[in-house]
Amino acid sequence: MLQPRKSKYQKQFRGKMKGISVRGSSLAFGNYGLKSLSRGWLTAAQIEAARKSLAHYTKRAGKIWVRIFPDKPVTAKSQGAGMGSGKGEIARYVAVVTPGRILFELAGVPKEIAQKATKGAADKLPVKTKFISEES
Repeated sequence: MLQPRKSKYQKQFRGKMKGISVRGSSLAFGNYGLKSLSRGWLTAAQIEAARKSLAHYTKRAGKIWVRIFPDKPVTAKSQGAGMGSGKGEIARYVAVVTPGRILFELAGVPKEIAQKATKGAADKLPVKTKFISEES
């Protein structure tokens, strides 16, 4: 799973997800991409599942870039724990996604295969997405 090697602070607040992505909102590496249309948290497991789906549909031809990284820790308390006694332990890491953010990029495959691959990857994610290409 993706997670940071180390961080300055162990635990973070939940934060706000307002606004749209300005950075990371255009294709930088590949010819095709998967762009977010809604906001949410993507867990490391969801990102990995989508990446595996892309690799499967492209039959590992071409190149895939993952443009997001889960660097936000999310805490959770154990099932039977009562209220109080501080914040829980880190349960998972998530990437904060806002509309306009490029999630994945592809290069070296035909457009039809790229569309099919991104559709398969989008089905693994909890945010609305759309396929984009260099031409559009």
